[in-house]
Amino acid sequence: MSEDNQLQAVAGGNRRPALDVRPQLLRASATACLAVILSLALSGCAAVKVKLGTRVYLAKEQVTSMQASLLNGPAIAPGEKSPLIVQFTQPDGKILVTEGKGKGKVMWQDLTVTPSVVTANNKGVLTLAHDPRKSDGKTAHVTITVPSHPDLNADLDIPITYDYNFVSHFDGARGSDGSNGSDGMAGSSGGMGSTDPNNPSPGGDGGNGTNGEDGGDGGNGGNAPPVQVRVTLRAGAHPLLQASVAAAGKTRLYLIDPQGGALTVTADGGPGGSGGRGGRGGAGGSGGIGTPNGNSGMAGSDGRNGFDGSPGRGGSITVTYDPQVKPYLNIIHLSNKAGPAPAFNEAPVAPLW
Repeated sequence: MSEDNQLQAVAGGNRRPALDVRPQLLRASATACLAVILSLALSGCAAVKVKLGTRVYLAKEQVTSMQASLLNGPAIAPGEKSPLIVQFTQPDGKILVTEGKGKGKVMWQDLTVTPSVVTANNKGVLTLAHDPRKSDGKTAHVTITVPSHPDLNADLDIPITYDYNFVSHFDGARGSDGSNGSDGMAGSSGGMGSTDPNNPSPGGDGGNGTNGEDGGDGGNGGNAPPVQVRVTLRAGAHPLLQASVAAAGKTRLYLIDPQGGALTVTADGGPGGSGGRGGRGGAGGSGGIGTPNGNSGMAGSDGRNGFDGSPGRGGSITVTYDPQVKPYLNIIHLSNKAGPAPAFNEAPVAPLW
């Protein structure tokens, strides 16, 4: 008699069979684990990182001062992104630094960044608009406060620089890639024969594999549009070049410091798409065992790889520059591969804004 039946017999044999509680315990354990996972998910990754020691809650830290700086230098150029780094000093002299590019433990969610002229995302990365008219003659500024430490704040003035290598792309589109060919199907195996010496029979021949499909050809690259560049000089104690680059119904403006800055304009033809891979031929089926054995089938041929598409043609580039710009033409770089030679026309160009 089993142990369970013995217990029932001692109890008089009138009790129902004992329930197996193990499935219930497993379900309860799974439910508890799920609750922990959901709790961690709801509390966010920040709580997990704090538990692991890779982040800290600034509200729970004593800090006496803070200062902010830009990773990429004190200034920012139109169209550029530059991460902020904030450092906090603790009473014992220990330094806490912001996460992200600062590679520290202070979370940006514990700080408030109020920008002017530039914009800031929730990771402390500043961005200055491409259009120089939005920042011309201005100084960007950010104020950083700590809600958990209202006595602390940091202000940072950010000069706008035009000593920057600006790039304006009007290249043709890349051609589409060819599709890969499908692989051939394997041949079927031959049927079994007999190896009985008293009753031999040959094995069946294996079927031939089918051929792989050819890969599709890549599409041709797109042609670049014609591009018009206009450049004039804004005179002053520190002369700057105003430039406009127009193509395909779009116009981009640039303000360039000729002492260190540059403008590159590209109107290259788009590269051709890659040819698709040819499918592999299917394997021949195995011959069946018998007396004699069947012949194996032939493998199918591999498909041909597709041809790459041809590159597109470069667009024409015409540069019209004011006579005062002539000494600075060396900072304008042009590229229109497989296109006509760029044209330079000297003519009066009025201020662009």
